[in-house]
Amino acid sequence: MRKSILSILILGCLFSTSANCFKFGEMSPFIVFEVNSNPNSTWKAARYPHFEKMTREQLLGHLGSLDEPDWVKLPTKEFDPNANADPIPEFFDAREQWPNCQSIKLIRDQSTCGSCWAFAATETFSDRICIASNQTLQTSISSEDLLECCADYCGMGCKGGYPSAAWGYMKRQGVSTGGLYGDDTSCKPYIFPPCDHHVTGQYQPCGPIQPTPQCVKECNSEYTQNTYEKDLHFASQTYSIKQNVQAIQREIMAHGPVQASFKVAADFLTYKSGVYIRNPKLKYEGGHSVKIIGWGKEGNTPYWLIANSWNEDWGEKGLFRMLRGRNECGIEAQIVAGLP
Repeated sequence: MRKSILSILILGCLFSTSANCFKFGEMSPFIVFEVNSNPNSTWKAARYPHFEKMTREQLLGHLGSLDEPDWVKLPTKEFDPNANADPIPEFFDAREQWPNCQSIKLIRDQSTCGSCWAFAATETFSDRICIASNQTLQTSISSEDLLECCADYCGMGCKGGYPSAAWGYMKRQGVSTGGLYGDDTSCKPYIFPPCDHHVTGQYQPCGPIQPTPQCVKECNSEYTQNTYEKDLHFASQTYSIKQNVQAIQREIMAHGPVQASFKVAADFLTYKSGVYIRNPKLKYEGGHSVKIIGWGKEGNTPYWLIANSWNEDWGEKGLFRMLRGRNECGIEAQIVAGLP
């Protein structure tokens, strides 16, 4: 059987002593060619100059989910498959199920900070507050406040964090409101501006990883609705979801989107559209945390519908789809959530 150029590169790397053998920029054209020339591929790839020029440290600044130690892990929510007789639909989109919850439709941008762990947690919590209020409360929970003030307990701030610890902090300490960069109508908006992660677009190119901001427990001067202490929102319950597709689906149907983490391989950085399935030959580069908002099926391929935090210019208008039912890249084994 004729080996692909990518396979030859990977095989050669196995016997290489170079610590920099795998440079994404060098592999990218081969990855894109292999994905797009495969008639059985479920997704399309593209070359992105910004990603190709990044150092490994810069790449990790676009991710940020760390492997969790046992002491931060949340209790697993009990799942009874017979507790709810409602059928699970073939297609589900939280944006359509709760159309008045604006936060579900919003795509945020973590900029050049490995704060995906904070973004996915606060995005999910914002959605769940709206859903629990029968779609009346349009609350944006602050990624900035969680990033700043849980940096030590939650991990390393802009150099990554633990999603479970983020939910534990929101339960014990609470997190203020906070919208996108420049949104002074909230207590603590995100301080890093959006940037172009992969293409030349409407923003400035993303640069080096930013330092983690200092924790400041006060609202911006333009926000007069509440003091910081009165602005805090708390989770009443926090938990992980069993590695079971039906359990994850029923959790989303009952309470809204969930936070998920997965391992990122080099080919994910070339994602353009379709249902992503990792090339098993590629090693993992780091961890990323995102928000699952639904599921569906394209042809015979089941998928999760997922919101990323690399702004709306990335992927399918800020979203991507990943294979469902096979714990692709570990995504079904690392689901956490909570209730307001």
